[in-house]
Amino acid sequence: MAEAAAETKKSKPGWRTLARSLKNPKSGYMALFGFASGLPFALFLGTLYAWLSEAEVELETMGVFSLIGLAYAFQFLWSPLIDKVSIPGFRKLGRRKQWIVPSQILLGVILIALSLSNPTNEAIGWFSLLAGIGALASATQDIAINAWRIDVADEEATLDILSTVYQMGYRLAALVGGALGLIIAARIGWPQTYLIMGGILLAIGIAGLFAPDSKAGENVDGTVTDELLLSLRKKGELKPSVRAKALGAVGLLWALAIGVVLTFMYMSLAYAPEDRPNPTDFTVNYGPWIIVATVVIPALIAGWLASQKAKGENVMTEDLPERAGNSYAVDHLYRALVMPLVEFVGRMGWSLVLILSLVLTYRICDAIWGTFAYPFYLGELEYTNDEVAFASKFFGVGAIIAGLALGGYLLTVIGRMATLTLGALIAALTNLLYADMAAGGANMQAASDFIGFSALINFMAPFGSEGLPRLTFTIMWENLAIGIAGAAYVAWLSSIVSKKYSAVQYALLSSLTLLVGTLGRGALGEMIEDQGYYDVFILTTLIGFVAVVLCVFEWIRVSRAGAKSGVVTPDRHDAAPEPAE
Repeated sequence: MAEAAAETKKSKPGWRTLARSLKNPKSGYMALFGFASGLPFALFLGTLYAWLSEAEVELETMGVFSLIGLAYAFQFLWSPLIDKVSIPGFRKLGRRKQWIVPSQILLGVILIALSLSNPTNEAIGWFSLLAGIGALASATQDIAINAWRIDVADEEATLDILSTVYQMGYRLAALVGGALGLIIAARIGWPQTYLIMGGILLAIGIAGLFAPDSKAGENVDGTVTDELLLSLRKKGELKPSVRAKALGAVGLLWALAIGVVLTFMYMSLAYAPEDRPNPTDFTVNYGPWIIVATVVIPALIAGWLASQKAKGENVMTEDLPERAGNSYAVDHLYRALVMPLVEFVGRMGWSLVLILSLVLTYRICDAIWGTFAYPFYLGELEYTNDEVAFASKFFGVGAIIAGLALGGYLLTVIGRMATLTLGALIAALTNLLYADMAAGGANMQAASDFIGFSALINFMAPFGSEGLPRLTFTIMWENLAIGIAGAAYVAWLSSIVSKKYSAVQYALLSSLTLLVGTLGRGALGEMIEDQGYYDVFILTTLIGFVAVVLCVFEWIRVSRAGAKSGVVTPDRHDAAPEPAE
């Protein structure tokens, strides 16, 4: 009885659970890694343009730097390397740290090198090369950090809390590398600012040496990669000829996708400004086909392979001898490219349709709306740059961090799926707040006045106009909702991938979230032109309600899966149950 009471006390949700998780050293390292993940993104895709503008770099030349965004959009293309390849000389650091630490140190060196460079039109080639390598290193560390978070989660440093802490660090880095970076540069100059940022990343890279991790070549469950490869040649596994054909098809599709991206990058760097392809057009026109080639068709192939194995068709009737030569290489490539999809599709079955639908819709409102936020604030509502910076950068980032903290607390109290559903609902409803702003903002102003928020903002920002409180009020509630939804979404997305293939599976799923926002911006922009912002916000609210319905169905699926496996509260567990070997 005493033992049961102690267990009940230990597992009691709430602030104690949250505090215990935050005290775990893994949470501290997660915050550092989250900061290291968000800082380069802010410096390469935001602040860098301000530096180039001050250096009077031509707009056509600056367009080359938009290529940097491709590294983040298509990072899943090299995610199999993170799961499969060990870096010579860095294996002892650990399975994920052998990628994380070198990437962070390389980023620190690149930022310092940028601080010593001169971004003029004549010397922009070297500058852009450094920034491009930095973006690749940044996207690579993102893959490894996401996989590390999934791998090291345990009963104390839970996946939910680590996911929340990661986003807090990421958002804080966005503030430091964005708004704070601009303030620092205005006082000491851009080179000195990037020198400081480079030093910060070097320090994080050194600190990361002491973070926990599994050994290189070893899976988190204690098995090693060679044992996984050996299992491919056991009785009951798919025939090598079948695997080879599947690998050939998937490998060809991935090679074509990588070739298309590399060709585009070459054309953008080597061609004259007037002949360079447009990055946005490339993402819209080729992005869906890249996803089809690397995700959709391979998933269908993986589904067929999983069904063949389940039916006992095209499987080996006896063990094969140890692999050598070509068969050795084929097994390695199959393990890197095909097995992550076979495992995921085989484990999820038809539930994959629900999961992909939720991935595509859960954050679609945020992903699409972000592009039009500043035109709405500055153009439609006619706020000044200072007012928008105060409301969205300073107050807004604080509201997101507060939302993440609240989301982390809710994850410990009501569980992952309940928080996911609540986050989808309130994120959808906040679109109605913007609809009111588009209609004049009378309700937002009245609510802000009623609770005394307007007086607070007028005191904090005396430079602001009469309408600044209602803008800040609206952004505050939206960002609180984004924080709650973001905490739940990353925790859920992390929970449905296998720890054995976390780098590939998470990168593939997260890339879908990024792509759907890019694809929807063109249509939404046309709707804004034709019907105005008010109708757009009503539409995004309805899309958000679709995500709420899908969350309910996913909640039911997770509950049923937990009931079958004997798990009492599956939505609070650290990861989805691994399939039987």
